[in-house]
Amino acid sequence: MSSTHIYDQFRSQVKPVLNSKIEEFHLLGYETIKEAELWEFLTKKKWKKPSDAIRIAELVQDILNVKIADYMNYATIEAYKTADFFSALSEEEKKELLK
Repeated sequence: MSSTHIYDQFRSQVKPVLNSKIEEFHLLGYETIKEAELWEFLTKKKWKKPSDAIRIAELVQDILNVKIADYMNYATIEAYKTADFFSALSEEEKKELLK
């Protein structure tokens, strides 16, 4: 993550909850999800508009309420944003695609 988030100060305190959620995802078959990726989802999507008066219990609740579908939707959209699909295509393939 390039910039800091106001809730980064709580990350070490909620680390056990993050790890618990990651273990839950692993049990569901999503073994490639890492703690840093979950934290990025939370800070960029769930906590997009942070509150100065947040309580740690609210952060814990937010982490525990993350659904795998929500995370996977976010990850898919981020993958599309960063992927450069057109660079691998020839000029003919680009023209055919844009017909």
